[in-house]
Amino acid sequence: MYTADGKINRNSVIEQYLPLVRRQAFSLKVRLPSGVDVEDLIQAGVEGLLSCVDRFDTESGVAFSTFAHQRIRGAMIDELRSRDWLPRSVRRSGRELEATLRRLEQELGRPPEEREMAAALEMSLADYQQLLLDTNNGLVLSYDDVLTDNPTLETSDEETPEPEAQVSADQLKQRLMEAIEALPEREKLVMTLYYQEELNLKEIGAVLDVTESRVSQLHSQAIKRIRARLAD
Repeated sequence: MYTADGKINRNSVIEQYLPLVRRQAFSLKVRLPSGVDVEDLIQAGVEGLLSCVDRFDTESGVAFSTFAHQRIRGAMIDELRSRDWLPRSVRRSGRELEATLRRLEQELGRPPEEREMAAALEMSLADYQQLLLDTNNGLVLSYDDVLTDNPTLETSDEETPEPEAQVSADQLKQRLMEAIEALPEREKLVMTLYYQEELNLKEIGAVLDVTESRVSQLHSQAIKRIRARLAD
């Protein structure tokens, strides 16, 4: 992978890591709207990979594979984030849903059920579940943003985060774990199968004996519960 003068060979890197780029692209694709072209994700991933060649410090003590994995995924997330495909009205409804969820959880002292949420939003259960589907497409990135570690792979010793910032990050991770633990059991299982076991919606539906659409609803609601708790 290195040239005779000790530099990283760009062509060799692309050849070696292209399968990783493709795996990550298809892993993200199954969680996204059909309008997202997997080739765009692959292209973004390759660009992220190439940026690693220019930015990687061979004396950092960090393996290139670790550095590349992080940069490839980050480049894909940036590409998706730049698209902002959810209509403004849907985002507004999503914010109202989260605010209502947060209020009900405080009033009830437990996670509100779907029928309770629908009643509070003055809509039918079917309309509420459709809203969960409509607002689900953009949420996977928000969850990934929170879950993704932010290692100091690209910082020098002089750029080490302040202790206060590290404490804040640790506290956020702790609150995130607590929020996931507080989810209703079925939603907690969906999150585990989706993010840890990396099953797709169809596979999770088979495990739970429900439709893919229902899995998407549960995923959306779980994300909103987590966001509501973190907002508190």
